[in-house]
Amino acid sequence: MGFVIRWVAAFALLAATFNPTPWNYVRWARAEYSAQLPLVVLLGLILLVGYIIYLRATLRSIGGLGMTLVLALVAALLWVLYDYGILDLSNRDFTVWLGLLALSVVLGIGLSWSLVRRKLSGQADVDDVED
Repeated sequence: MGFVIRWVAAFALLAATFNPTPWNYVRWARAEYSAQLPLVVLLGLILLVGYIIYLRATLRSIGGLGMTLVLALVAALLWVLYDYGILDLSNRDFTVWLGLLALSVVLGIGLSWSLVRRKLSGQADVDDVED
């Protein structure tokens, strides 16, 4: 359940920043930049903090190569689904949502990897502190 929560939070962060609907930070900030600059900056900084937390944790746990491998696995899965006719990529909005899904899986796995590794191997990370 922990992975699902981390994955959903990563997806929410990415979708709040940009998605094909009119309800996202990028479109809102472009429209309201001159009228609400302090709020645009505040919300942008909040999103930036979220990205720093996720990217730093992901880079520390699986590294750049691990991120690339997870993204390659997700891309290969999508390719197989497309090749077998299960996935239709003609809709641009659907393709953007798939991209957000793929990136959120990478961030969710990156944030959860230490917990998964501990459960699989029984070994704790050096950074782990028992209460």
